[in-house]
Amino acid sequence: MSDPFKPLDYSKLKTYSIKDRHSKVDIKDFSTPWEKGSCLSAFLDTLPSILAGNDLRCVIKAISLAAKNKNQVCFAMGGHVIKTGMSPIVIDLMEKNVFTLVSMNGAGIIHDLEIAMTGRTSEDVAQSLGNGSFGMAKETSAFLNQAIKNAKKQSIGLGKAVGDMILKENLKYKHLSLTAKGCALDIPVTVHVAIGTDIIHMHPDFDAGACGEASHYDFKLFASKITDLEKGVFINAGSAVILPEIFLKAVTLVRNLGHPLDDFTTVNLDFIRHYRPMTNVVNRPTLGKGKGYSIVGHHEILIPLIAAGVIESL
Repeated sequence: MSDPFKPLDYSKLKTYSIKDRHSKVDIKDFSTPWEKGSCLSAFLDTLPSILAGNDLRCVIKAISLAAKNKNQVCFAMGGHVIKTGMSPIVIDLMEKNVFTLVSMNGAGIIHDLEIAMTGRTSEDVAQSLGNGSFGMAKETSAFLNQAIKNAKKQSIGLGKAVGDMILKENLKYKHLSLTAKGCALDIPVTVHVAIGTDIIHMHPDFDAGACGEASHYDFKLFASKITDLEKGVFINAGSAVILPEIFLKAVTLVRNLGHPLDDFTTVNLDFIRHYRPMTNVVNRPTLGKGKGYSIVGHHEILIPLIAAGVIESL
């Protein structure tokens, strides 16, 4: 019986010296062991100059450089950032004049308010959904829906309306509120709402028209800040859809109106890579001179680590 195939002649295989080959990994890029008693900057230096280790240092450097040069550092976030206890970190960077704009989705103001009001947030959805009590906290709904009405009456954005009301009502934990701190520091905090996605939309006193108007005001405010993003940094932390879409629309709007926006850094932070943050934040807007980074990890670890690195660099 004949062989089913004709064997290749391996004696004619062409090879080369490994010494002449370009290799993507070099021992000079390796991590170094930690020395007991060292400082944070030394820890960052121990990280390998490979993949996320290098990206983390690049992100810290970009944020620090933008802050030193008084360029925009915009921090956009999903509500999960607040639920992981990151409000003190964000507030500290606002107070240190690092973050010049904070933006959030509609869930953000719910958690921001509940922290300011009671020092607690994030109900057990699995437990409350079965009996229909999910999202029915009366104080949360009454407060935020009144803030929405105030926004309409005063012709202001939703973020400012919530922050103003938290300060006016002198809520016990107002020092942990991003919206209140934004008002106190005169740093814009914008809120971008998708109608029907948040618990307060289920309540009878919700004014969808007023909410949409206030959120649109915040979009225009957001876009006005993006006009100055050149040489700055835009960070998206944990928003899989809303903030990446808002950012992309703002970028095309300001470019259409003739504002220079070509050389800036974008960063996406989340525990999984999503389509829209990768395309609408990391890749598409930075085509040209810009640079985009995506670092996968938990907010409760990544955000304090990056913040500490920035503070050490300032």
